Amino acid sequence: MAVNVGDDAPDFELQDQHGAPVRLSGFRGGKNVVLVFYPLAFSGVCAGELSRLRDELPTLGGEDGVQVLAVSVDSMFALRAWSDREKFPFPLLSDFWPHGGTAERYGVFDGGKGVALRGTFIIDTEGVVRWKVVNAIPDARDIGEYRKALAGL
Repeated sequence: MAVNVGDDAPDFELQDQHGAPVRLSGFRGGKNVVLVFYPLAFSGVCAGELSRLRDELPTLGGEDGVQVLAVSVDSMFALRAWSDREKFPFPLLSDFWPHGGTAERYGVFDGGKGVALRGTFIIDTEGVVRWKVVNAIPDARDIGEYRKALAGL
């Protein structure tokens, strides 16, 4: 089942790269969320996308009004190693078990490959999906589109 613009974002709780629980609903009333699903840590296109998010976070609203949450099926241990190496300032969330369960709830899980598609959902402070894009696994997303969508909130 796909999540569409105008829908309430399905709540979830996943562990970040440090093993701490992160719940989507914890940002309600405080921050807009850029929820980024990506296939795998340590892969070329994923590294490029998340590095660009890291580098351009201040132009998206930074720590003040925007929270980036990046989700993959990797274990928290792999995510910790990758985050430490790349110095990502946002949580990398492990959708490891049930395998891809959160990606599936958002309609971006590729069951044949066992990984998430490149899906991004911008969720406002009330928990409503205000923008989304879903790209195939090899196709990088345009961060400029994130900026435009966030400016419209």
